[in-house]
Amino acid sequence: MREPSQLPKSFGSRLSSAFSEYGQLCVGIDPHASLLDAWGLEDSAESLLTFGRRVIDAASGRVGIVKPQVAFFERMGAAGFAVLEILTREARDAGLLVIADAKRGDIGTTMDAYLDAWLGKSAPFYADSLTVSPYLGADVYLGKMGEYFERGKGVISLVATSNPEGESVQLELAKMQFEALGRINQVAAGPGDKLGPVGAVIGATLNLSRFGLDLENQGSVKTPILAPGFGAQGAELSDIKRLFGSVADTVVASVSRSVLESGVTGIANAIDAHKLQLEKGLA
Repeated sequence: MREPSQLPKSFGSRLSSAFSEYGQLCVGIDPHASLLDAWGLEDSAESLLTFGRRVIDAASGRVGIVKPQVAFFERMGAAGFAVLEILTREARDAGLLVIADAKRGDIGTTMDAYLDAWLGKSAPFYADSLTVSPYLGADVYLGKMGEYFERGKGVISLVATSNPEGESVQLELAKMQFEALGRINQVAAGPGDKLGPVGAVIGATLNLSRFGLDLENQGSVKTPILAPGFGAQGAELSDIKRLFGSVADTVVASVSRSVLESGVTGIANAIDAHKLQLEKGLA
């Protein structure tokens, strides 16, 4: 076994470093057809590469985290996945943490295969963390996750999402799931980490009291929160403390359309403006 000093930095540690250096904003890479058109691009795999590279160029040095939405690449088949392989590595090389928003969820060897595809040593895609769906059971969090945690990888589980129709499924399960993530993080975090390797997707547009989530009392290691719903979905970055209280400093504040709709000439300024709103909210 390697000594602790020889191990890669944990996902929680690297996320904390990204927060310290660049803040908590995360920029989505979501090349849906209408956005490609608005950017003057054809709806093609080649345009996915152009779009993604422009987002990475604008994000690099401004934020520490990007979140490619896998579905917008998958719809192009093999060509789209080939682009995603390129972009995830270019984002890594630009110094960005990559959250692959794929929402994978299964059991046994099938889940292991999903994790190998995104987090494995020979993964065709590069990701620091992968969004997962927990509704088939704990294999989503467990299974081979120990080896991924040791290599600095993480997963982020759906808990209470920002889409209203999700409430009917999530309302009864969210509290139990969030508590399970917290227990895993207490034992899976790296030495001295303030954030664990297993995060929770919790929408910024939700009335969290309806879900029974106790975000305040988590122990010494906190569960990172990936929060969609800011920007185009209506939540204000400047309200982050009102929305998430004392754990606002654990939130990855995700924005996509409200930045991407600014177009290739405006995206950098849009990122800067969103960062300023978030900084004011955290002050």
